[in-house]
Amino acid sequence: KDEDVIQKALYKIEKKAFATNDSNLKKEVATLKKVLDHLKEGKLVNSLSLDTDEISHIKPLNLITTKPMLYVANVSEEDIVDASLNPHYNALKTFAESNNSTIISVSAKIESEIAVLEDEDKKIFMEDLGISESGLDKLIKASYSLLDLQTFFTAGKKEVRAWTFKKGYLAPQCAGVIHTDFEKGFIRAEVMKYDDFIELGSEQAVKDAGKWSSEGKDYLMQDGDIVLFRFNV
Repeated sequence: KDEDVIQKALYKIEKKAFATNDSNLKKEVATLKKVLDHLKEGKLVNSLSLDTDEISHIKPLNLITTKPMLYVANVSEEDIVDASLNPHYNALKTFAESNNSTIISVSAKIESEIAVLEDEDKKIFMEDLGISESGLDKLIKASYSLLDLQTFFTAGKKEVRAWTFKKGYLAPQCAGVIHTDFEKGFIRAEVMKYDDFIELGSEQAVKDAGKWSSEGKDYLMQDGDIVLFRFNV
């Protein structure tokens, strides 16, 4: 499919570049030919090294193989603790890494058994198997990491809510995830860390320990931040 998209785009741009002798169009043609040759070798575009200009040339084409990929290997109960003991997993891992992709292992059988258990029973069951987290949790974490996504929390008397944001967002941008007015009228963000809250047990205890901070517009939001946004519109 990507080859087809590139060839169609190349046909149009090559004709225009020839007619106008435009240097920028000629560069775009060179990029498309480079990508097409790579695809014809049976390789994914995300495994091809491209500079900023080249990336801008192909971005409008929305090629499938430029997208981040996650391979999920279904292994047996015996292999879930150390999937590297399974030769099929290793073969898939080699393939995934050669295409600049991520791989995780899960056991569908274990997941089906976990799904019907209460939390406490689930914990005991996983401890017996020697695993610390479910395959579903592994999948969520791997997906978030692959897409450069993180989570911050807001908490009040009525509800506690998790919000997803792009890694690298500053505090005002994260405020805008909740509502655009929050970003426009941003004053400050009052922040405590999730781990500190769990360890100390309450918001007041976090404040007493000096681990509550008031952050301005340049604050880089961190995964697990619990935030109160102050704003004025």
